[in-house]
Amino acid sequence: MTDQAVQPATAGPGPHSCTGRDRELRALRADLDSAGLHTMSGRPLPQSRVLLIAGAAGSGRTTLAEEFVRQVADRYPGGVLRARLTEPGGTPVPTERTARDLLASLRRSAGPGSALRPEEDAGAQEPPPGADPADVAEALRSALERRGRVLLFLDDVADSEQLLDLAPESRDCLVVAVSSGPLTGVPDVRPCALGGLDRASAVALLSRHAGSSPRVTVDPRSAETLVEQCGALPAALTLLSGWLGAHPKLSLLDASRALAESGPPAPVEAHSAEPARVSAAPDPLERAFWLVHDSLPRPQGRLLRLLALAPAGFVDPQLASALGGCSLSSAHAALDDCVRLGLLRPLDSVHYQVPGCLDPLLRAASAAHEQPDEVLLARARMLERLISRLQACRAVCEPAGSEARRQLAGMPRGLRFLHPLEARNWLRTRRPALLSAVRAAVAEGGGELDTLARRLVSALARAFDAHEAPEQAASDRYELHELVLLVAERNGRHRERAAALLNLGDLDARTDRWAEALVRYRAALDAAREGEDEWAAGRALESLGDGYAELADWDRAADWYGRALALRLARDEHADRAAVARLHGRIGAVHTRAARPQEALRAWRAAAAAFRRLRESAARARALAEVAAVQELSGRRADALRTWGQAYGISRGAGEARLAAELALRAAEACERAGSPRDARRYRTAAARLRRPGAGSAGAAGG
Repeated sequence: MTDQAVQPATAGPGPHSCTGRDRELRALRADLDSAGLHTMSGRPLPQSRVLLIAGAAGSGRTTLAEEFVRQVADRYPGGVLRARLTEPGGTPVPTERTARDLLASLRRSAGPGSALRPEEDAGAQEPPPGADPADVAEALRSALERRGRVLLFLDDVADSEQLLDLAPESRDCLVVAVSSGPLTGVPDVRPCALGGLDRASAVALLSRHAGSSPRVTVDPRSAETLVEQCGALPAALTLLSGWLGAHPKLSLLDASRALAESGPPAPVEAHSAEPARVSAAPDPLERAFWLVHDSLPRPQGRLLRLLALAPAGFVDPQLASALGGCSLSSAHAALDDCVRLGLLRPLDSVHYQVPGCLDPLLRAASAAHEQPDEVLLARARMLERLISRLQACRAVCEPAGSEARRQLAGMPRGLRFLHPLEARNWLRTRRPALLSAVRAAVAEGGGELDTLARRLVSALARAFDAHEAPEQAASDRYELHELVLLVAERNGRHRERAAALLNLGDLDARTDRWAEALVRYRAALDAAREGEDEWAAGRALESLGDGYAELADWDRAADWYGRALALRLARDEHADRAAVARLHGRIGAVHTRAARPQEALRAWRAAAAAFRRLRESAARARALAEVAAVQELSGRRADALRTWGQAYGISRGAGEARLAAELALRAAEACERAGSPRDARRYRTAAARLRRPGAGSAGAAGG
């Protein structure tokens, strides 16, 4: 399982995966080499070249595209970017999500050997979380144009708009698109329509996995009949050849009869013990799938159907074991059997992918055979396993001997990580599937699954905190908080809603999107009041003050800070003294900026008194320095000099040498302005002593 990333030139399947597609490959290379002139102007269009591979499900369109990309990748030193634009289940992927994933891939790939200069790093241009989707798509297009010759491989394109939103306006870039039909709205698109294989290639593909018996060679007529029944579709032929390999004693004629009788079951009638076959004729891929499905042992068939729940279509033995409620070894063996039957695509020895053409068939099989409660239970087991894995991913970064490391040691070996680097690589490669699992859990909704969804979001956010810098996973965190907000609103959990809104507001504030942040903070305040959460209400009030202070709206900032302070003080002995002291200081700063000296003096003195009660000498000294600065601005120079001396003495007595030196210099400047050169020289001498290398403490250096 791989993230959408810049791939090396060797990525992709080998030539053996494209049996019978030599003509299509030659046509694609010819289209790539052609001039592509606009019919009216006779000049090349400014947009990137688009090569479209279109065909029905099971025609091998993605396999052909992968092989073509592998063959031409060396022409594009900027790298190969891959993205799938339709989720399992048929839902189009939002353009913003795809664009952010591709931008992250570009950021990770920008290094010493990159075509990008450091100042052109694609990640540096990424819009902040919550930005307009059009801005994110524009940022991607600009990054691709700066990158130079890049090949963009877009699989399962749903419509023309999806492609146009992502394709850069540069002839240096190539877009290879895979879709079920024509993309008529895309300019300069070169379509390659796929149908079935030619007869010889189809027979060769059929015999590839059919076993060592000469069934195909001794009965060519039956082989050709099977090819016709499969519509010469590579996916159907692969499934049928896998079924033949699993039944070496059956003839091709037996296979033809079984294939003709196969098909999806109809809904079970109340008086019937077995499902009946539907009357409508299924397509060739359906017939081949149901033939293989019905031949599986019952436990393996059930596990196969539950693979429809695999997030983003990716599965490994751990996840399969959780879905099927079976042992790890049994799950691994079942997955390998599915590979031999053509039901899964192996990515490596322990990771597999559900082919896109089989995903709707797996979902149909699950709907026909599995009870909703059983499906919900399987999904719950899968989410529990992912939560445990994420907890282990975070715990491996904790200090040795900590409670988290002790819990990690007690986990089964299959869930643990031995080193933080192993956990980081796992998190990076599983990121699309993990996010897909969260989205699916939230979309499912209701009861226990919402609880698991909240736990999964929390575990994933903690794992990101442990392994990623804040800016690297900012967009993922933003989406996670939005999902938490959705679940909280659905369940009427006002406290969780307030927490999610505060987190979203903070992410907006970090990127200077203060208008959006203020909307979030106001909504968080309302939610906190509904949930009677005084802490969240105070936090929202203070954040509103911060927002208006950043916007230089001093009156509103002072008002919101005052409300936050009143709420803290109303809690009497339970008041957060540190928060009270901080709020007095923020109110003082706002009044200072608004040129209201009396209000500023009262607030700064209250802050100094609060820090004195907390025995935080450095903070108290800083507050007194602000008092002195306001006194001087008010023309009270004598009072200011006394307060400067008090602040300096407190910092020196607390052993804060650096702070004492800073305050001594500020006091010296105040003395010079007040016409006291002698005191100014004394303060400057003290500051010089305090700044000497090796000066122990302020108390030892001053005098």
